[in-house]
Amino acid sequence: MTKHASVDTTSPANRREFLRASTVAAVGAGVLGNLSSFAGAYAAADDTIKVGLIGCGGRGTGAASQALHTKGNVKLVAMADAFKDRLEGCLKGLKNEFSDTPERVDVKPDMQFTGFDAYQKVIAAGVDLVVLATPPGFRPIQFEAAVKAGKHVFMEKPVAVDAPGVRRVLTAVEESKKKNLAVGVGLQRHHQYEYIETIKRLQDGAIGDIHTMRVYWNGDGVWVRPRQSGQTEMEYQMRNWYYFNWLCGDHICEQHIHNLDVANWLKGAAPIRANGMGGREVRKGKDYGEIYDHHFVEFEYADGSRMFSQCRHIPRCWNSVSEHAQGSKGWADISGSHINVEGGEDWRYKGKKANPYQVEHDDLFASIREGKPINEGEYGALSSMTSILGRMATYSGKVIEWKDALASNIDLSPKSYAFDAEPPVQPDKDGNYAIAVPGVTKVL
Repeated sequence: MTKHASVDTTSPANRREFLRASTVAAVGAGVLGNLSSFAGAYAAADDTIKVGLIGCGGRGTGAASQALHTKGNVKLVAMADAFKDRLEGCLKGLKNEFSDTPERVDVKPDMQFTGFDAYQKVIAAGVDLVVLATPPGFRPIQFEAAVKAGKHVFMEKPVAVDAPGVRRVLTAVEESKKKNLAVGVGLQRHHQYEYIETIKRLQDGAIGDIHTMRVYWNGDGVWVRPRQSGQTEMEYQMRNWYYFNWLCGDHICEQHIHNLDVANWLKGAAPIRANGMGGREVRKGKDYGEIYDHHFVEFEYADGSRMFSQCRHIPRCWNSVSEHAQGSKGWADISGSHINVEGGEDWRYKGKKANPYQVEHDDLFASIREGKPINEGEYGALSSMTSILGRMATYSGKVIEWKDALASNIDLSPKSYAFDAEPPVQPDKDGNYAIAVPGVTKVL
């Protein structure tokens, strides 16, 4: 694999760029919200934005639906998935949803691609924008290919599962900027009006200097897809992708990234180091692959402030998906859009609300039509790296510096992509997978 240069995000200049990029959605919601005229705004043969969907699972289906619900002429014309049944199920669902406007789902049989190379065929199919919603481990190579081909991109989070993947994405982001391509990332809180207003007030000093943050994604866990007769190991892991780091990155990456991203957004920076602990207490055994069921991480930022992070997949425990901040003058429940200033007013957001999953697509497509493409690739990559840093800390039991983590050459991807190829992790004779052991496992 080609080596890519690491990016230093600890300098003041890069922190300012990180903050600028992370708040562009707020501008998009206002400046790009007026779509009364499309004439001449989109440089194509007509004003139709042709979409290709890569990854036809639940999130891919949802993202495609949201893309097709944006204003103006938009059409889904190509689809790809590793599995035919997933593609067919997704296509059937979208056709049913858009039965009143069938022209929006116009995917001919020869534009339905399956297999590991299917993404390449969609990118080459004359589309204007690709939706990347495969398991996260595929994101770097697919994003790189889309940018090389000059396509606008919406990609789900996280955008990588290891440091080489993050560096690859950051390099492609720079290329996308040179080509004036729009890049959206599925960190939808940046397009959620409550978050935008709350973060702005906090950055403007509503609770003074912020010294502590707490973020949580504690829940019961997600689906399990048991092994089926006749499956190769590669197919089993692909079907059960959430439990393998080369595909998912562990749930600290796949889910908890949302909360970590909010803290980075608030601070206008990524952390400089982390330490933590984690393990498997409940979700044990061969059905749960190699990931932990709980992580606790302390992240430190350059200004000395701390973020305390919890994520857990254990039923019948205290659950919370939320973000909180403590400052020198008060505190904030960011997820609850509530700010309390000591001796001052108690503020709660009372403005308009909308589905942020839809708004993020509205903003992305509007920016393309206006000729002012937004690009969220950098903060998407840095927040993905923050979650990877957290996993490195819990798996190793050591203090991990950001600069060392980002420079790591530990590549989780397989040597080849085929259903008869060997994935990078293999079960033992009993069907169990090796689990990271703090103090033993190497992450750098």
